[in-house]
Amino acid sequence: MCKPQTHLNLRELAALPIEAVIFDLDGTLAAFNLDYKALRGEVREYLIHVGVPASVLKPNESIFDMMQKTEIYFKNSSKNGEAFTAIRAQCLVIAEKYEMEAATTTTLLTGAVETLKELQKMKLKIGLCTTSSEKAVNYILNRFKIQEYFQVVVPRDKVKNVKPDPEQFMLALKTLGVRPNAAVIVGDSKVDMQSAKELKTIAVGLPAVVSTTEQLMESGAHYIITTLIDLPVLVKKLDKA
Repeated sequence: MCKPQTHLNLRELAALPIEAVIFDLDGTLAAFNLDYKALRGEVREYLIHVGVPASVLKPNESIFDMMQKTEIYFKNSSKNGEAFTAIRAQCLVIAEKYEMEAATTTTLLTGAVETLKELQKMKLKIGLCTTSSEKAVNYILNRFKIQEYFQVVVPRDKVKNVKPDPEQFMLALKTLGVRPNAAVIVGDSKVDMQSAKELKTIAVGLPAVVSTTEQLMESGAHYIITTLIDLPVLVKKLDKA
């Protein structure tokens, strides 16, 4: 069942017929069993080892926030920029280790394949934007044989800035040849909704472990769906709005 925000001006957002749907991966299409706590802990420990004060890094923040703080710290400390580049690369090596471990045990969420098939039948372009590595994403897509449904896949390797920066979604839309107001972004986290809001794209939230319905709507979700199979129905309604 899809729940709209009561103040949503559909005509303002959906000024064009819907041409594309862009998904997040972890928590949206797949249950990615990644040990985030262990990953954050190892990255934080590594950054402290290379000289970042422990007080700068919060144990519960994302590794991307940690890397951003590290870059700022290095700049303010007049340290070599090349040193940070190497440090960032090592952080991502650590992340990929955990991602590949998780990719071997991940499962698709209920209705994922059926939803992708239905959107394909509707002649919609389909994209995928994820903060996971290209290697891990390709492994999952190949493992479940769903790569054929996506016209574009944008992992973190292809951009400088990941969500909530809209760069990943902008690249996906550019590759698909679709304007922001002719697309729908679907995700389970606040950063997906924030990216969509900045792009003025229709944002559809799927509540999960990461974010509640309230958090998704506060972050910019225009619609909330409780299951993926509600998505094609919602897209059809948007086209008629």
